[in-house]
Amino acid sequence: MSDTSPMISDLKSKSGLRRVLGAARYSIAGLVTAVRTEHAFRQELMVAVPASVLALLLPVTALEKLLLVGVLMLVLIVELLNSAVEAAIDRISLERHPLSKNAKDFGSAAVALAVGLAVLAWAVVLVPLFYR
Repeated sequence: MSDTSPMISDLKSKSGLRRVLGAARYSIAGLVTAVRTEHAFRQELMVAVPASVLALLLPVTALEKLLLVGVLMLVLIVELLNSAVEAAIDRISLERHPLSKNAKDFGSAAVALAVGLAVLAWAVVLVPLFYR
């Protein structure tokens, strides 16, 4: 397919502010859909929002605040990617297949690693606060 085909040019026709606004609309739609349909995302969001507020109020450095909020955002980002993988797999087929299982398991493992990193980062920052 050449770069001048109607399909590609229609998809790539937006530039500048129109593209940014379109991307923002898609992003907001994705977040709204995730909140409405993804139970795990809602649970993680219910932890991330108050924990982020707490992180900003803690007597720690700006870099530590960034770390604490950043790892929470990372969990949400990885959860969204995991949900995207699951949706794509389910769109292709609901039939049980070893490769589909692997894809979903890999996404789940990525979320678990992100959660583990978040817990570790919070422990590294918070434990010294209790020993001051």
